[in-house]
Formats: sequence, C-alpha cells, structure tokens
Amino acid sequence: MPFSSLGLSPELIRAVAGLGFSAPTPIQSRAIPAAIAGSDLLAVAQTGSGKTVAFALPVLQGLAGKQYAPRPTQALVLVPTRELAVQVTEVLRGLSQYLPRPPKIAALFGGVSVNPQMMGLRGGADIVVATPGRLLDLVAHHALTLSAVRMLVLDEADRLLDLGFSEELGRILALLPPRRQSLFFSATFAPDVAALASSLLHDPLRLELAPSLAGGADIVQRAIRVDASRRTELLRHLLKQEGWDRVLVFVATQYAAQHVAWKLYKAGLFATPFHGALSQGARKQVLEEFGNGQWDIVVTTDLAARGIDIDRLPVVLNYDLPRSAVDYVHRIGRTGRAAQPGLAVSFVSAQTEAHFRLIEKRQRLNLAREEIAGFEPVDSATVVDLAPVPGTGGVKGKRPSKKDKLRASVARAAPDT
Repeated sequence: MPFSSLGLSPELIRAVAGLGFSAPTPIQSRAIPAAIAGSDLLAVAQTGSGKTVAFALPVLQGLAGKQYAPRPTQALVLVPTRELAVQVTEVLRGLSQYLPRPPKIAALFGGVSVNPQMMGLRGGADIVVATPGRLLDLVAHHALTLSAVRMLVLDEADRLLDLGFSEELGRILALLPPRRQSLFFSATFAPDVAALASSLLHDPLRLELAPSLAGGADIVQRAIRVDASRRTELLRHLLKQEGWDRVLVFVATQYAAQHVAWKLYKAGLFATPFHGALSQGARKQVLEEFGNGQWDIVVTTDLAARGIDIDRLPVVLNYDLPRSAVDYVHRIGRTGRAAQPGLAVSFVSAQTEAHFRLIEKRQRLNLAREEIAGFEPVDSATVVDLAPVPGTGGVKGKRPSKKDKLRASVARAAPDT
C-alpha cells in the first residue's frame, strides 16, 4: 500500500518520498486515514514503528490552508522529553516543506531559557510541540492560549504518565476546547493510559498493533554472564573482539553514565555520557555527534530509551539491567529500526540473574546465557530472606511489601531495651 492511497495531499506525499519513506508502516496505514477522517484514536504500537509520522501527516493535512494572522495554536502535541519535542518538530517541519503555506511550528521544552521561546511565539504558532511543564509556564506568561486547539496529540502517553505529568495534563486539558480531535499514541497500553483515554476520547478507534513481546525479527538478543566488577573490562573486550563501531550503553544512574564513559575514554575509546543533568545544548550535540560517527560509545540512562531515533544504530547494551520489562523493550528498541538489523546485549551478574529471569518471563523470552572466555563469572548470588518479619503483620505470600521492609529496617536499627 503506497502513501498515495491514504488520502494525503500531493505536497505531503512528495515530502514523504523526499524523506525516504517508500511505504507506510502498519500503524501508519491504519492511523492516517482514520485521523484524516476526524476520528479520535488510541494507537498502541511498538517503539520504532513510525508513530510520529502516523500523527504528523494528519495534523499537517488538517491544518492545510487554515493559517490565520495572528496564528492561533490549532494543533498541540504533548511529549514527555526535550529530545522527543525536538525530534517531533523536525519531522513536522520536514513533512511540511512543500506545503503552499507551511505552518509555523514551535517547540517548547524546559532546561533552556524561556525567553527565546516566548519571542518565538510572537505572532502565534499553528502547531505547538511541548513538554507539559514548559507549556504551562508559557501559558502563565500569556505567551500563547490554547482555546483554539482543534487537534490534541499525546505522544508516548504512557511515558507522560510514568514521569508524573498527570497533574500538569489535567491543567492543560482544562484549557482546551471540549470539541476537538484527540489522538493518543503509546508504546504500551498501561491501565493509567486506558483510564485517561476512556475519559477524554470520544468513540475512539483503537489500534493495538504492538506485540507485547520484546524485540522483533530484526533484533538479535544476547545475555552474557559476567561479574559486576568486570563489566567495563568485558565491554572493552567485546568492542574490540566484535568490531562494534557504535554502541548505546544503558546504565542505571547519571553517576554511572559519567563514570563508565570516563573509564572507557581513559582506556582510549571514544565514549561520552548522555543524561538528564546535561544541558539541552550538550545533549543535542552528543546525539548529533553520535549520529555522524564522532563517538563510538554513548553511555546513557533511560532518558535515551524513548523518543530518540538514532539512524542505523547497530548495538544496544544493557550494562545495568532496566527496572522493568517494559523499559527493556524500549531500550532494545533503539536498534533494529526501519527494517535495519540490530543487536541487543545484556550483562547478567549473579545478583541480577533473578531480575533478568523476570524480564524474560514477562516478555516470553528464553535467552541462552553466554560466557566469554577469560570473563567467566566467579561471584554467586546472595540469598535474600523474603520471609515476613515477625510482628509486622505479614503480607500475602512470602514477599514483603515496602512498608514491611521499612518496619524491619527500623526494628533492626532500634537499640535493645
């Protein structure tokens, strides 16, 4: 099915071809005609499936020939991170380049001075792509109003709710006109996403095209046993042995990103950190330099697990395992995109073996454990007593709750009487 069969204008079809898209992905082929027809959408599709283009084209089609002066904001796209705001804005601008009257598109996000964004909104903006907090700041500064919004898009809706934007979303939704078209796009159909959708969408078309399992046919997954203390050494060995030219390495904390990147760089490898404590300019620079091959390794937190598209990224490595099976899906989804092959490697220590088994169970995986010659693990897992502490009231089953653990720690710390 070509893009020309989806009801798009000739200018948008030309732009799609110019960006190198030969045929729509499954989510695009189903979402675009429905959105152009005016339906509310709840679309669930895996990372890398083309969700951004799936909503960008209907937004641009809906605004074609409807520019005003001054420009009221007619389409609002809410995203969870600065990087995703920049990426969505670039896609919208690329797709609108051949329109007779291209819309004015504003990207609004925190971490930078608010003044340039306020100045950029002078005269209005047809499309606003924003993170919730900065959008509310600019509304409070009377830099824009949302009373004319006709299309609302929530991109990465599950991530917006995961990051605690529920209150901000409620305030923003109260500023929007009740009669509008709403498009929700998400990688997972979490209960809070379902609840929000049911309260805000009007008779939506539900498109659930994402498999719940991790990885696709284009991603090879490997699990390597290694002692935690030898992970950096093993990573250096694999880079040399496997000939990996670009690797995105996931760690648990900002400190770990700095520390691991510094150790790799000190060993003569072109490695740099990427995390939320960096300025917006520094983060943009890292992504650009990584994309054009100036860095071989970027060590990152889960900040890079969603909403960042790195062209032809061959390898993703879990130096630290993700907190959840869903985060595992998003991490490895940075590779194997746009029909390109990818490799996802996870380091599994004795202490994290049980957690990785849980990830496998949730994603219906069963990966063989590899051991690399010279790096065979010698550590053994610490046995953790999960029995409830007497006197705490117990919990269902044998797993203590957070409150039980807190009570136990207080009891252990208390002096004998």
